[in-house]
Amino acid sequence: MAREAVVADHAVQEGWWVVVSASNHGRLRQSQINAAAIGSLVVITGLLIVSVLLVRSSVASDERAFARQAEFKALGLQLQAASDFLTDSARKYAVTTDRRHLDAYWQEINTTKTRENVVARLGQLGAADDELALVHSRDYIALVEAETKERRSQLSTGDTPINPYSGEAARLAAGAVLNAVDAVLSAKAPNAFCLVRPPGHHANQTQGMGFCLFNNVAIAARHAQRVYGVERVLIADWDVHHGNGTQDIFYSDGSVLFFSTHQSPWYPGTGAASETGEGEGAGTTINCPFPAGTGSNKIFRAFREVLLPAADAFRPDLILISAGFDSRVGDPLGQFLLTDDDFRQLTELMKDLAAKHCSGRLISVLEGGYSLDGLALATESHVRALISG
Repeated sequence: MAREAVVADHAVQEGWWVVVSASNHGRLRQSQINAAAIGSLVVITGLLIVSVLLVRSSVASDERAFARQAEFKALGLQLQAASDFLTDSARKYAVTTDRRHLDAYWQEINTTKTRENVVARLGQLGAADDELALVHSRDYIALVEAETKERRSQLSTGDTPINPYSGEAARLAAGAVLNAVDAVLSAKAPNAFCLVRPPGHHANQTQGMGFCLFNNVAIAARHAQRVYGVERVLIADWDVHHGNGTQDIFYSDGSVLFFSTHQSPWYPGTGAASETGEGEGAGTTINCPFPAGTGSNKIFRAFREVLLPAADAFRPDLILISAGFDSRVGDPLGQFLLTDDDFRQLTELMKDLAAKHCSGRLISVLEGGYSLDGLALATESHVRALISG
């Protein structure tokens, strides 16, 4: 049974900002954003679905500010990346605190060119414990809940910065991806892009790492298998950092093919080519590590000469992308040289692969990306490729 998405009542209570498409102003800059937690947004091409993005307004006290600069930056990244691609007229994002404004914006959206792509509002529904437990241990889920409420600055299981709202933001992010799975696998949309924070690919069954609390893409894969009977899932990860959490979760599971291109040596220090899976998962983990300075030639060769034949043999029923744009040239946390056009070509390659094996069923989930302008441009290129015929 598919999840029923509902708009949370607190989304329009005083103190919450709701981000919707509407403004003709220029891109939002980090200096314009003052907030302490983020939710999620889903863009589903064909059926363009937006999961209302919740941003809780910040006050001066440390306890309601971001615990780490990286988390503050992540909010700016999310809004920056969302700035350009929703409509042909390049309508931007605006912030409102009033339900009447939100309704007016949606009325305006539905009477513009966006209507040609079919725009619908997808309500908020954070992932429930049972959904998170498809991947994570219940002890770990409880730990995240407790430690975020304890106002810790870092999760005890690893190097993940947190604040009192991180647990809620992580549930909303995972829930948004589950909503995308529902939409694509119920044939309401051909593909989807999930613009979510926090990312997820470093989180394993019992541990958060990096900026990750719950593994969004892994939860999506398990949800597809449990609810829709999907047998084989391909996860392709082009983040500059190895998706060690995703690898750990599926390392002995032959029903998920995990493919990763990433910088090595680099954080988190995993992802050697010799790591190929074990037991029933032997051969279904494929790592392609590359040194700093790697550009499109080597990355494209890995996708074309390694991923494509492996996918042909695996025959996935669903394809998920861990779309990390920190592999873009100029990202402060990566040293790859991919360009916006490279991401367009990678997206087209993945679309073609999905068309060949699984009737186009493709869901992309945002992972890393830490240059405001770079993430905005790379994301736009990615989503335009998803939308294109």
